[in-house]
Amino acid sequence: MTTPRTWRLHTPAARAAIWLGWFVGLAAVIACLQRIAAETTWEFVLDAPAQAGDIFSRMLPLEWSYTGALLRPLWDTLTMATLGTALAVIAGVPLAFLAARNTTPSGLALRPAALFLIVASRSINSLIWGLVLVVIVGPGVLAGVFAIALRSVGFIAKLLYEALEESDPRSAEAIAATGASKLQVVSYGIWPQVLPAFAGITVFRWDINIREATVLGLVGAGGIGLQLNAAINTLEWSRVAVILVMIFAAVIAAEALSARVRRAVT
Repeated sequence: MTTPRTWRLHTPAARAAIWLGWFVGLAAVIACLQRIAAETTWEFVLDAPAQAGDIFSRMLPLEWSYTGALLRPLWDTLTMATLGTALAVIAGVPLAFLAARNTTPSGLALRPAALFLIVASRSINSLIWGLVLVVIVGPGVLAGVFAIALRSVGFIAKLLYEALEESDPRSAEAIAATGASKLQVVSYGIWPQVLPAFAGITVFRWDINIREATVLGLVGAGGIGLQLNAAINTLEWSRVAVILVMIFAAVIAAEALSARVRRAVT
């Protein structure tokens, strides 16, 4: 049964604050639109449909003979996403236990540190990680794997520690009442509750990482994105079309697989 809403009349000061907030927000939107309009070359915008039509016409017919050369880069992309997700899980699970209020050994030191690492990981896009790691470890799949892992660890740890905090405390309390240790309480009272959520989070992130891995090649991190960048730079639009079709097919297949796995574990 839902609780009926209680309507309350705002005070004059509250109404003034609300109107002021709307005014400031509208002013900010108008200022941003003016800045965008001032920095936009409208001749290019008006010519965009013609340019798009020209590029599309150059893509046809597709160069299907190029498909064989894309199998290895596509495999590298899938490998990049899978290994990156695996590394993120290895690092993210302990981080989640340190961040959750009901499992952390120290709420004053370890939990804030874990939360900081989670936020830091989620604040930086995988392309930025890729740019940095290509400089550090060199171009190739290894840089892409680490970029995927560093981006994903915060995502996995955040969702997992939220699931840990939302677990039913009664199971943990019952096990603790038998004299079990803290590790046993977590292993038998909390972890079985969040195991389906953990599996779903992992598969969902792997699905996302396949999409991100396809573009990491644009910054030199290997995979099919590297072939896409090369084809665009050389204006081989028929090959670009084949690469886009391959990426689309890989993403659809990964989406179907991850959906079936999520249904199986939930």
